[in-house]
Amino acid sequence: MNETLSSILSNSPAEPDDDNVPLIGRSMARMRLLTGRRLIGRLAIQSAAPGLELSHLDVLDAVRRAQPAGEVTVGLIAEMLRIDPSRASRVVADMVGRNVLRREASQADARRIVVVMTTAGEALLAEIRAQKFAIISQIVSDWPEEDVERFATLFDRFIGGYEAIFLSRDKDTPG
Repeated sequence: MNETLSSILSNSPAEPDDDNVPLIGRSMARMRLLTGRRLIGRLAIQSAAPGLELSHLDVLDAVRRAQPAGEVTVGLIAEMLRIDPSRASRVVADMVGRNVLRREASQADARRIVVVMTTAGEALLAEIRAQKFAIISQIVSDWPEEDVERFATLFDRFIGGYEAIFLSRDKDTPG
């Protein structure tokens, strides 16, 4: 991280004010900048799958999230990631070639092809999860256990509310 960016991030005070909503908004903006750098994904690629790209991890995560609901198709992946189906198809084909995903005939309709995660894909997801948990553990390592427990509960509730608003409004939002 360059010196200027480091200075800006470290000097972004979390000054208390009468209304905590602006503080949450400023914190969300800072988090978006940090997560935009995709540190966890980059670390996972570096340690577990050199040669993969972040878009590969996005597709792998889409498959992981969609599998419990049923069969996963390239079209569903494209829709979830809001990318062109041809782009999704190319990334899936590359991941099939790397043995991270495989294509199979649908059990419901043999004319349809579905995408399934391989053992190598599951191992890569486990590495990503391990990287994420290591970073989170480092962040909260000096917090009292009660604070970690309370933050986990409140953050999950906050994200649930955020998702609900996003899902209710996304159908009317272009792009």
